[in-house]
Amino acid sequence: MAIRTEIIVCGGTGCMSSNSKDIKNEFEKQLKALGLENEVNVIMSGCFGLCEKGPVVVVYPDTIFYAHMTVKDVEEICREHILKGRVVERKAYREATEDDVMKIKKFREINFYAKQKRVALRNCGMINPFDIKESIGHDGYLALGKVLTEMTPQQVIDEISKSGLRGRGGAGFPTGLKWSLAAKNDVKQKYMICNADEGDPGAFMDRAVLEGDPHSVIEAMAIAGYAIGASQGYVYVRAEYPLAVERLNFAIKQAYEYGLLGKHIFGTEFSFDLEARLGAGAFVCGEETALMASIEGERGMPRNKPPFPANCGLWQKPTIINNVETLANVPQIILKGAEWFASIGTEKSKGTKVFALGGKINNTGLLEIPMGTTLREVIYEIGGGIPKGKAFKAVQTGGPSGGCLTAKHLDTPIDYDNLVALGSMMGSGGMIVMDEDNCMVDVARFFLEFTVDESCGKCTPCREGTRRMLEILEKITQGKGTMEDLDELRDLANTIKDSALCGLGQTAPNPVLSTLNNFYDEYVAHVKDKVCPAGVCKALIKYYITDACKGCGLCKKN
Repeated sequence: MAIRTEIIVCGGTGCMSSNSKDIKNEFEKQLKALGLENEVNVIMSGCFGLCEKGPVVVVYPDTIFYAHMTVKDVEEICREHILKGRVVERKAYREATEDDVMKIKKFREINFYAKQKRVALRNCGMINPFDIKESIGHDGYLALGKVLTEMTPQQVIDEISKSGLRGRGGAGFPTGLKWSLAAKNDVKQKYMICNADEGDPGAFMDRAVLEGDPHSVIEAMAIAGYAIGASQGYVYVRAEYPLAVERLNFAIKQAYEYGLLGKHIFGTEFSFDLEARLGAGAFVCGEETALMASIEGERGMPRNKPPFPANCGLWQKPTIINNVETLANVPQIILKGAEWFASIGTEKSKGTKVFALGGKINNTGLLEIPMGTTLREVIYEIGGGIPKGKAFKAVQTGGPSGGCLTAKHLDTPIDYDNLVALGSMMGSGGMIVMDEDNCMVDVARFFLEFTVDESCGKCTPCREGTRRMLEILEKITQGKGTMEDLDELRDLANTIKDSALCGLGQTAPNPVLSTLNNFYDEYVAHVKDKVCPAGVCKALIKYYITDACKGCGLCKKN
């Protein structure tokens, strides 16, 4: 009997933590009770993106989007929607129309998805990550076949170069140029590494790709290996991502079984082996030289550059390191052409970018937008604005390495160069929104506390300088700061930027500098007036007895 309906249950980490696996099992149980198990297919996918509405279920071909699902809702959906064709309106996703009428919206009509363009996330929420046949059915490994049977390694590099693809891990280095540097080295052994050590607070882009579409990364690594002449690849993924690790390892196993990894892939002379290596959660191991040291079994600490990894990397051999999102774009560039990819985005920042949108925002989740989309579009159209009618205050892009942007920056097109010019950076794609209730001095303190905790300690500017900056920030939030402290804070930040060993240390002062530049008045209020305007810093909160006091003594007890 042919399958007439498909039920896709979100299996991303967020929905899984809200019992989406139990929801899937309940669907299978209820369908069997109705005798529909041979007509309806239930699968668990990767992340749908709209995490705020999870657990999420989408019913095809109707594309009805059910939000905040529970196990108790399953029986009604099976009985009413699947059996009788009647949408269960109380669970279906609704949005206000222009006349302020709440209307049921189908999956792709929802505002959160309407402005997105999915390339890296194209299969997330669409396929079963445990079934290689579903990946192949969505053009998986077609690009690898094309590369190995129709293109030379140089043609592959040229195609990636023409596309304008830049590294999505933060620095934005041109991917094709990076590959060409390693390809020029005429040595027998080279390595290809995927950096899946995503450590920024609030970032979950790479994790979602590995959970929802691991084969896209495996395929891209084989393509890159062919282009640079590498026969061995490693995916360096943090052990705190158990779901991503499980699905990645299963996908690698399937790729070997189908002959898409290993010896003589597609019957050619090209052979490529791949394995996952687990990181222990050190933020510094997101830096490429520290990552390689970790793979080699050494302590994860940065090395001086030059030499650069493309010439002398893993075990002193030429090595290319790309992050998950960068690689997820590669198969589509090969299949659809460099011109197609280059037509998306801006002049200097081609293609799309995945962001993890979090903080004080209505639609928290994962999104992928064309480069050049403005912050206003992301926050107010895709993100749905600020909860409870609060005023937007700032957005932190780039995690601990980035900076805070304000309301005056909302119409800035998002790309690599614009964000750097404003004192922030793209980073790997974390985007944390803050409202009027956030204290920007406390925000700077939070990010610096993270950096101090995660510093590897190899160089003095990062090890000692960031700790001194944190001490000053703590002094300010306790109401003990002076105006001289603000000058010292800025001097220290600029010194660390110029002298730290690696990129992580050099960018650590960004949250402090950007808040000093954009919210200097808040620092002054903390120092001169001994007041926290947002009421966050506890040491600066003052309590008064008013005429309405009844003398009950509860406040004294508390």
